[in-house]
Amino acid sequence: MMVLFDLPVLTKRERKAATAFRMFLLDQGFEMSQFSVYLRHCVGREQTETLSRRIEKAVPATGKVHIVLITDKQYETIVCFDGRIRQPSRKNPEQYVLF
Repeated sequence: MMVLFDLPVLTKRERKAATAFRMFLLDQGFEMSQFSVYLRHCVGREQTETLSRRIEKAVPATGKVHIVLITDKQYETIVCFDGRIRQPSRKNPEQYVLF
């Protein structure tokens, strides 16, 4: 699951709302890919739907938020560069088995 957003930060209230939204995403287990792009690996459709509902409730009053769902295969084909240096391909996180 990828969450992309463009939130206004002109006033103190807007900055506070944008920071609270970013902190919410981190609390939900997302990792920051770029400043306004957060990623989280989900194990199934139910989990993505649950997270989408939580995000919907946390969206600030102003700004734009997009949720993009990508498959494991699509995630593995992401090409990343740090400067001009190509980074290794991303791998899906290992699944944990609970007994």
